[in-house]
Amino acid sequence: MTRIVPPIRLGVNVDHVATIRNARGGDLPDPVRAAQLACAAGADGITAHLREDRRHIRDSDMRRLREELTVPLNFEMAATDEMVAIALEQRPHAACLVPERREERTTEGGLDVIGGGIDLAHKVEKLGAAGIRVSLFVAPDAEQIARAADIGAAVIELHTGAWCEFLAAGEAHEAEAELGRLVAAAAQGSALGLEIHAGHGLDFATAEVMAAIEPIRELNIGHFLIGESIFVGLEGAVRQMRAAMARGRARIGAPQAA
Repeated sequence: MTRIVPPIRLGVNVDHVATIRNARGGDLPDPVRAAQLACAAGADGITAHLREDRRHIRDSDMRRLREELTVPLNFEMAATDEMVAIALEQRPHAACLVPERREERTTEGGLDVIGGGIDLAHKVEKLGAAGIRVSLFVAPDAEQIARAADIGAAVIELHTGAWCEFLAAGEAHEAEAELGRLVAAAAQGSALGLEIHAGHGLDFATAEVMAAIEPIRELNIGHFLIGESIFVGLEGAVRQMRAAMARGRARIGAPQAA
């Protein structure tokens, strides 16, 4: 009997198209146009992070993405009253709650779901009651994942940044250990009924590895794809990423060499 391997989706984050736009001011390049190009090339969804300081994506970008996209919009956001109110007004397909510090260049770690306490649980409940699929961006930590399930999140997105950084630094032992934690976390979350996503710092090679982890259903990738698009265009970068993910997915259940 042929084994059926569940598909894996690609979400493209367009934040850094807005970063380039904002470096000079004005309206170009347009992150909404970038989102449409990414979808034409095979993206299954679009992610955008409306930060508290509005350093890249603007409120008007979120409204246009919500109105103009025909694929799911993943609203990446801090777990604040302001962002919850915006999400409830705009009703994106999904909201991914992430930790956020004004001085950071990019999201530096996973959300402290345990430390978020009852306030975080109430925010998750409020978003879910509005029909928004709630995702929590977490480190591959068993206690954090268990708490994410306890408070009613539908999805966890595993933070792959530490693994990618170990690989880039040539720290093979640490990278192998972190990969093991990601594999275990994906299995644990899936067993708890959570849908498993992954992202942060992924490129073609690391996305291919992540795609070979069967419980993972979606990868969310932004910075690398926007950077790669300088050389091959955004559509070319997305197509190459889809091909890398397809290679990884094809390894699931494949016979191993003797």
